[in-house]
Amino acid sequence: MSTMIRMRHVVTGQVQGVGFRPFIYRLALDHCLTGFVCNTPDGVVIEVQGEPASIASFERDLPQRLPPLAHIIEHTSEPVEVRDKDEAFVIHASVAGEGHRVLVSPDIATCPDCLADMRDEKNRRLAYPFTNCTNCGPRYTITRSIPYDRESTSMACFPLCPDCRNEYENPLDRRFHAQPNACPVCGPQVWLADHRGETIVHDNAALVELALALCKGVVAAIKGLGGFHLAVDARNDTAVSVLRQRKKRPAKPLAIMVASLDVAHEVAHISHEEEAILTGRERPVVLLRKRADAEISTHVAPHTPYIGVMLAYTPLHHALFWCLENQGVSKPPVLVMTSGNAGGEPICLGNREALSRLSGFADLFLFHNRDILVRVDDSVTRVVKHSLKAKSRTKHESNTSVQFLRRARGYTPSPIFLGRSGPEVLGLGPELKTTVCFTKDNQAFLSQHIGDMSNLETYGFYKEVIAHLRDMLMVEPQAVVCDMHPDYLTTAFAHEQTQWPIFRLQHHFAHLYAVMAENACYDKAVGLCLDGTGYGTDGTIWGGECLVVDPSNLEHTRFGHLDHIRLPGGEAAIREPWRIARAVLADSGDHEGEWPWMTQFRQADAFVQQMLDRDIRCPKTSSCGRLFDAVSALLGVCLEASYEGQAAIMLEAIQEEHVLSNIGAYPCPVVQGGEYWQLESRVLLRAVLEDIKHGVAPSVISRRFHLGLAEGLAELASLAAQQHGTSLIGLSGGVMLNRTLHVELCQRIKIRKLTPLLHIQSPPGDGCISLGQALYGRLCLGKSR
Repeated sequence: MSTMIRMRHVVTGQVQGVGFRPFIYRLALDHCLTGFVCNTPDGVVIEVQGEPASIASFERDLPQRLPPLAHIIEHTSEPVEVRDKDEAFVIHASVAGEGHRVLVSPDIATCPDCLADMRDEKNRRLAYPFTNCTNCGPRYTITRSIPYDRESTSMACFPLCPDCRNEYENPLDRRFHAQPNACPVCGPQVWLADHRGETIVHDNAALVELALALCKGVVAAIKGLGGFHLAVDARNDTAVSVLRQRKKRPAKPLAIMVASLDVAHEVAHISHEEEAILTGRERPVVLLRKRADAEISTHVAPHTPYIGVMLAYTPLHHALFWCLENQGVSKPPVLVMTSGNAGGEPICLGNREALSRLSGFADLFLFHNRDILVRVDDSVTRVVKHSLKAKSRTKHESNTSVQFLRRARGYTPSPIFLGRSGPEVLGLGPELKTTVCFTKDNQAFLSQHIGDMSNLETYGFYKEVIAHLRDMLMVEPQAVVCDMHPDYLTTAFAHEQTQWPIFRLQHHFAHLYAVMAENACYDKAVGLCLDGTGYGTDGTIWGGECLVVDPSNLEHTRFGHLDHIRLPGGEAAIREPWRIARAVLADSGDHEGEWPWMTQFRQADAFVQQMLDRDIRCPKTSSCGRLFDAVSALLGVCLEASYEGQAAIMLEAIQEEHVLSNIGAYPCPVVQGGEYWQLESRVLLRAVLEDIKHGVAPSVISRRFHLGLAEGLAELASLAAQQHGTSLIGLSGGVMLNRTLHVELCQRIKIRKLTPLLHIQSPPGDGCISLGQALYGRLCLGKSR
């Protein structure tokens, strides 16, 4: 009597395009099993047949020996009828269909095996800039639809040569069903062109010529994985200055790329935690503390002690750096690699588009003919050191966490797990730092960074992302959620979607819902939502809010906020923080004498003073971000801002020398102010003004300001928690990117026996808004049923 049994397994998650089927094939052979494996809309279906002990060993090893990129979300199994004539284990062709439950892998950095192939002089892929395997390479940016097979990617137009075909069809080869598999014979090619698009040279010679030109100081546009970069030699002052002038980016820090971790250590101080992220398969930009002796241009990252560093992450980057090293340079090459776009526009994607939009920026263009189907910019992260108990993720304390400034390449479209299943919803995001978010089952799919919805190009990109994610995830939203601001393009888009119900959620409540979503939190929580500006429900501009949300009944409460300050000229005051400083002086009754920084704005200052005296075009705001702007300008640190957050970044930078000093904190009391509790930032500002008058060093004033604000905010949150019966404090908003406030506020919240909920999978800035909207929409649909 046969003891054979047969088991059917269905595995969902990140299990397509990651070498999962050949892994199952090899595992089945190891355990002498017959059956099959197949990609289907329900996930990967596996049937294995053999002796019970062999089946048990197979099932034990399956989750323990996964390929590097595979991630299982759900795994079910059941016995099925034995097939008498089953004699081998085979890999079936993929089955297409609707409503699939598989995940597309993000784009992954080149693996060590492929780098070894590229360095091997006997290998046919020597220095080939499109080398990849099932463990690395492009995924999301070249995927048109699911299932993830070659014909549904931008590699469909590159027929495999016999050698690549043999690899692709051999289950024991690491390139088995590696959809981007290619070599110099059959795959994509590169070429170098001038700013008119005229071809100069092809193939590896193009990289050699480009390396020579970069060493001479040219600006190059380089087609990469998710779009174009603008690149210059980061050690060349003139080249970096020219790039800044052409891109009209006078001060905002630029990211750099290096070939190896050793070179990164020469440029910046790197902790073990930072090194792990820097060298991880996602390869984001990591903000690191600059070395004082770093031999790069001071124009790369002025006014800040930090610099954004990323390691080369594509074969093309590695090949280019090898060519740079062969130019006989005395120091290891370091390249500025910044997004290939004009300010406010989406990153360039296609060759013709890049020539049209970047010809005024770049002297040379490195093109290739593998189409990018989805624009994806580089992710930007940093490590924050503190003591945080990550709710629902780990039971032990960690003194560091990863914080996103921008979530894109390497992470999108990996899901954020919500802890509960629910209906499919689309969160449409805000106006600035826009993302969109779809929910499906118990997961949220946050899009890559899209940008600011200030032009038609970005709006077009926005609609591209929605359409692509919707098709790829095969979701049909039952509702959309937009911001309450009536003039946002995202709000206009919501009203165009007449097939779906529309829910509206105030900006800062969306921040709180977002940090709750990341922590799978469905209990009542207090939120400190701190940013630049947001459309308030009372006709004022919000931005320093203490809120309370109860997801069980969707009750929203504004508990408190920062004192109001005025913005003379409205948005002009955001670009010119000196105006806010002028308003602070006027509202404090300080009209004596002339402050040193006023002289350069003498003519405009008279006009601003008239606006303040008559209270015309001086909207009120509770914004925490504008409070930083005010102090920065009062100290003369940043009077005019060329990029968002510049004043706050420069203000934080000057207090670095006093981080370990006990120099006290300014008072920032919490008082009952009518309907809401108020954090009396005016008291804090008066203390700032007094110290300025007494000649206290700006670095000391900055430190006292940061500590005083952190203490006041923690006390406000504690009062709200006591009155509403919760210990959970969500921290969200762009101000939470201020490292000092982030660390000090967390510490003070924990001292009060409260639990901070932090963003660790999405940015605390507006990039998280669509996630919060999507969770809110699911809760609204659940309540209405």
